[in-house]
Amino acid sequence: MKKLLFSLGLSLLATIAWSQGISGQIIDATDRSPLPGVSVVVNGTTTGTITDSEGRYNLDLSTGSYQLTISFVGYSSQVIKVTIPGQSVFNIELSQSSAILDEIVVTGSRAGGRVKTESPVPVDVIGIAQMTTQVPQNNLNQILNVVAPSFTSNTSTVADGTDHIDPAQLRGLGPDQVLVLLNGKRRHTSSLVNVNGTPGRGSVGTDLNAIPAYAIERIEVLRDGASAQYGSDAIAGIINVKMKESTGKLNLSLYGGGNSSQGSNNHTGGLDGENFQLDANYGVRIGKKGFINLTASGLMRKPTYRADFATGSIFNAYNAIEYRTQQNGGNVGGLVSNMAAIKAGAQQVSYLDPSTQAAIVDASSISDLQKILNLDVTDHELEYRGLQRSDFNMRIGQSQLKSVQFFANAGLPINDNHELYAFGGYGLRKGNAAGFYRRPNQSRTYTGIFINGFLPEIHSDVIDVSAAAGIRGKLGEFSYDLSNTFGSNTFNYGVENTINATLLENSPTSFDAGGLNFKQNTINLDLNRKFDFMHGFNLAFGAEARFESYGIKAGALNSYTRYDINGVPIDANNQDGTIPTDFFGNARPGGAQVFPGFSVKNETDTEDANRQSVAAYLDTELDVTEQWLIGAALRFENYSDFGNTTNFKVATRYKVARNFNIRGAISTGFRAPSLAQKYFNSTSTQFVGGIPYEVGTFTNASNAAKLLGIPELKQEESRSFSAGFTAKIPSANLTITADGYFIQIDDRVVLTDQFSRPAVGNTSSAIQLQQLFDQANATAATFFSNAIDTESKGIDLVISHQASFENGATLKTDLAGTVSQTKQVGAIKASAILAENQQVNRYFSEASRVYLQEAVPRVKFNWSHTLTADKFDLFVRNAYFGKVTDPNTVDVNGDGYIGAIIVEGQAVENEHPVWGGRLITDLSVGYQVSKILKVVVGANNLFDIYPERNYNPTSAKRPSAVVDGKIVYTNPATTVDLSNSNQFVYSRNTSQFGMNGRLLFARLNFSF
Repeated sequence: MKKLLFSLGLSLLATIAWSQGISGQIIDATDRSPLPGVSVVVNGTTTGTITDSEGRYNLDLSTGSYQLTISFVGYSSQVIKVTIPGQSVFNIELSQSSAILDEIVVTGSRAGGRVKTESPVPVDVIGIAQMTTQVPQNNLNQILNVVAPSFTSNTSTVADGTDHIDPAQLRGLGPDQVLVLLNGKRRHTSSLVNVNGTPGRGSVGTDLNAIPAYAIERIEVLRDGASAQYGSDAIAGIINVKMKESTGKLNLSLYGGGNSSQGSNNHTGGLDGENFQLDANYGVRIGKKGFINLTASGLMRKPTYRADFATGSIFNAYNAIEYRTQQNGGNVGGLVSNMAAIKAGAQQVSYLDPSTQAAIVDASSISDLQKILNLDVTDHELEYRGLQRSDFNMRIGQSQLKSVQFFANAGLPINDNHELYAFGGYGLRKGNAAGFYRRPNQSRTYTGIFINGFLPEIHSDVIDVSAAAGIRGKLGEFSYDLSNTFGSNTFNYGVENTINATLLENSPTSFDAGGLNFKQNTINLDLNRKFDFMHGFNLAFGAEARFESYGIKAGALNSYTRYDINGVPIDANNQDGTIPTDFFGNARPGGAQVFPGFSVKNETDTEDANRQSVAAYLDTELDVTEQWLIGAALRFENYSDFGNTTNFKVATRYKVARNFNIRGAISTGFRAPSLAQKYFNSTSTQFVGGIPYEVGTFTNASNAAKLLGIPELKQEESRSFSAGFTAKIPSANLTITADGYFIQIDDRVVLTDQFSRPAVGNTSSAIQLQQLFDQANATAATFFSNAIDTESKGIDLVISHQASFENGATLKTDLAGTVSQTKQVGAIKASAILAENQQVNRYFSEASRVYLQEAVPRVKFNWSHTLTADKFDLFVRNAYFGKVTDPNTVDVNGDGYIGAIIVEGQAVENEHPVWGGRLITDLSVGYQVSKILKVVVGANNLFDIYPERNYNPTSAKRPSAVVDGKIVYTNPATTVDLSNSNQFVYSRNTSQFGMNGRLLFARLNFSF
């Protein structure tokens, strides 16, 4: 027995001694990019593996000679011979075949990648590297908005900080319900909260444009809930951005474009919105297998102008007297209470009729003059001053922008089993957006500084920094990945060409308004192993620790303070100071006009506003048979401020036939309110129906929230279901996928409507609220709250076809579309105090419902064609953007009334404009001039299509009360002007495809 055991032991040792692992990397023969998901199989056996996300593979073989087949969909297979012992490293280059390419996806699976049509969940693969050399769009949000139907993003106008960062939504859910990954690692969010009237209101999303599109190889969009796999924020899905890794080439792109449109330059035509961008990408090989890929990008974008000539009152008779006084060298500021000077100045206003002049002469008090001089003299005064109404236009359209970005991606193998990697970048974006024009006849304008009023500007400095580093490789049978990822986003505000009206002639015209900052650091450990069980079993598990902090930096004192007539701040030490007024007795608002700075009371220290979370997950995939795949994931997370949560996901795919699969998934999700939603507070000027309000955003934990009965903020929880099929017809090079989804979200975080400052302090609560509002210089307040539950459902369709011709030309056609719906379900989750005070409709308003459900297209389709023939290529895309609903109300049907319904015993207006769907055509033509130069010219929105025009002033009766269960309307009718004196020709509150019209462009692509 001992001899037998000894012999067996020697045999075992010999076997171990002569076993050998082979490894290598498989890349694309053309662009030398790594290929994930390539199959490496020993012929005649079931032994094999697939490459990881970096195109690397490892395979253990015993002594002997083997033939290995290397295969990848869309590429020509290769067979290599291997002898053990012998050569251990085999690096392989695969060439693309003429068949339609069926991409491998790594997002949503930790099993090393699968053909996307065999994934148990829907994943879109978007080749950004190719698009940045071909399509009219030149930033990531714009590209995705026209390529991925389930994705929505557009530039905003006159929306404070949202003019500079475009909110992005997936499957109709909020910007904060989609998780963005960069090279598979969690990307930090923006520090900006969208508090103005735009889609995504109340949310904090990820700034995708902080990543230069030229640094990206491709993007994988996972259209399914993935919180159990990747953590919170993944309720709507995942956007995984894969950076370039190519080496040995210098690629340059010079882009120039502008809007040549009927609507350019305030609808006078010509060219505006000129856009110039320079991108460079270069990769260097480090050693035999290492690399570093560098990208630099610079952008200069001019604004677009889409207002029409300003209507309404601009000058009153008192403004005319001010102007004559200034012309004569007099002091406009000292005119307010000087009756003699006012009367003398009036004599110089020649167009005032004799009766008006006589009334001015006979006036015995300032109040008498106020009644007379409020006369509208706009047309006369424009002529006298040599001005036109267009001189008072707002700047409606895209903001002005300058940016520089530097990104790097690197990998360095230590040996055959371990690799160091790092990536990250720096970006600085300087924006310039304008607000509402402050006309000279408004109390917000101090004419002693701006005699013709002024257009205030918000200048932003957005600084985005990210850095990730890690090590990955093999430890025995396990693959591992240990990483640390850091991200920071800073948003600094400056206000120019403006005033603090309460400082009168002592006001500066530029202010430091403070800023916002968000930091995130994430540590991940991921382990993965494949087992030869049934037809393949993959086990992945790991842990994550995340640290987040949020800060608000106060601006200069004069940017947010209200001063009395002596220039002393109105505060706790000077509560009874006399507030400056204009000539007509209207109180002047404090703080910088357009954007009052963050105050010391708003200031939030990152040491106080922070969060820690830890998580552990288990993620498995089992090929039960060659046809049936099952995946299951479980994740536990603990948040320092919102407790524990455990979420799961189960997904499956069944191969009904060789080229036909059905698939489905069910999962739960969790999203803790962002730190910004928890701690952001400020006062800003918001215009509702053209009327300015100083709106304070108070934290959910504030005394104001408690007094009004706003419930405490808590986490969102979700349940997600999806089902669909994939089909391929290889003989026709045709692929079809269709997937439906249904998502339930409980306790969705929203930003409430405006709660007004109590007019009468008849209770202790009302008195306290008055004080809190006054301390914030606010006349209204909003709060973050868990106001509602929602349901989202939809169907996504993707069809791809590729045709090859005898002359070598190819035609690739893609049709992708989505039909979706999001709606509130159940009652508004208001407190008893809110219900008792009839404030439920302010807690979640009708306008909030529209922003949530109908302000972005619920139907989107795009049909694109790419024809490549010899040195030419032609790209044509038709994108359909469905109808949207405006959150504002107006007499749409022309019956003289604004329609309303009764909600919680109150009349709520619900007659909204609906802007119809539009078809937008993009076209580009490319020509390969030489080996190093390709020229591309074309157009976005070739046929110069615009949204439907907004409503100009109309007269209608509005609901005023509910009496005996019936709605009572105002009498007489009131004027409703959604265009704000003909400035918003198109709605600024909805998002379809923008309002810039046709863009013509040219691009020079160099490759050295």
